Amino acid sequence: MCTSITFKTKDFYFGRTLDLEYSFSQEVVITPKNYPIDLKFTEKLTNHYAIIGTAYVPHGFPLYYEAVNEKGLCMAGLNFAGSAKYNKILKTEKNIAQFELIPYILGKCANVEQAVKELKKINLTDTSYSKDLPVADLHWILADKTSCITAEFVVQGLKIYNNPVGVLTNNPPFDLQTFNLNNYINLTCMQPKNRFSDKIDLTAYSKGLGAVGLPGDLSSQSRFVRAAFNKLNSECGKTEEESVNQFFHILNSVEQPRGANVIDKNKFEITVYSCCCNADKGIYYYTTYQNHRINSVDMRKENLNSEKLIRFPHICSESFNSVN
Repeated sequence: MCTSITFKTKDFYFGRTLDLEYSFSQEVVITPKNYPIDLKFTEKLTNHYAIIGTAYVPHGFPLYYEAVNEKGLCMAGLNFAGSAKYNKILKTEKNIAQFELIPYILGKCANVEQAVKELKKINLTDTSYSKDLPVADLHWILADKTSCITAEFVVQGLKIYNNPVGVLTNNPPFDLQTFNLNNYINLTCMQPKNRFSDKIDLTAYSKGLGAVGLPGDLSSQSRFVRAAFNKLNSECGKTEEESVNQFFHILNSVEQPRGANVIDKNKFEITVYSCCCNADKGIYYYTTYQNHRINSVDMRKENLNSEKLIRFPHICSESFNSVN
C-alpha cells in the first residue's frame, strides 16, 4: 500500500511512500541515455531519456517503483490488487510487459501528452519478470509540471483519468477515490463556524476543529483523503529546502509505523521509504524507515551519456546529530 503526490512551488516535485511488509535491495538508480533497456517483445531502447528513481535491479534490469526522466516526466506504480487486468501477448500489438512500463514510457516520452499517446498503443501483458518475481497488480500516476493523470489497466481496458488532485493511493479505482472526496466537502483548514444550530451556543474550543472528520486510519481510501487535504491546503515557501521539507511533511501524514498494520504473524506493513524528486532539476531525495535524514542524488552530476547503470544503495541506518 502506498501514497504518491505531486507538488509545485517554484519547481515541480513528485514522490511517494512505499509501504510493504518486506523489502528488496532498493537502490537509487540512474539509467543513462545509452544504457540499453532490453524489452521482451519489442526492440530494445538503446538511446533514450535518462531516468532516475528507486529500483530493484535483478540481472541488470531496473525494476523501478517510481522514477523521473531528464525532461521532467514522472511516473509511479502503486498497488492495485484485484482491480488490475493485463493481457496475453498479441502478435499484432505492441506488447510491453507490465514490469517494463515505467522505463519504457520514461525512456520514450518527454511529457504527459506524449505518454498518453504511447499508453494507448500498448498491449500491457501479464508477463512476469521471473518465476521468483510474479506480476504485480498496479495502477500508475504520471505527471509533469503542467498536468497529471492516472492510468489503470482494468477488465474494461485502459482507463486514463485526469488527476487534478495530484494524489494516488490504491483501491478502489481512481474515479471512486475522487468521488469519495465529496463526503468531506465540509472540512476546512480554517476555524469552523457554528453550523450545527442557531439555537445552541457552540464554540471552537481547540485549534484544528475544521478538520474534524479527516480520516486517520491506514486504508488506501483514507490516505487518499488525508494526503489530498494536506497537499491542497499546504502553504510553503519557494526555496528548495522549504519545498522538499514541506513535501516530506505531507508524506509523513500517511506514514505507517511498524505494528500499526499487521499482515501476518511477525509481519508488519511499514513505510519502507519515502521519496521526493525535483523533476525540474533531476534531484532525487529520500528517507528510509530506519533513517530519517534526507539523502539526495543529483542525476545531472553524473555522466548521463554512460552505457552503465549508476547505482546508490539506500542508506538504512539512522543518522543522529549530537549537539552536546
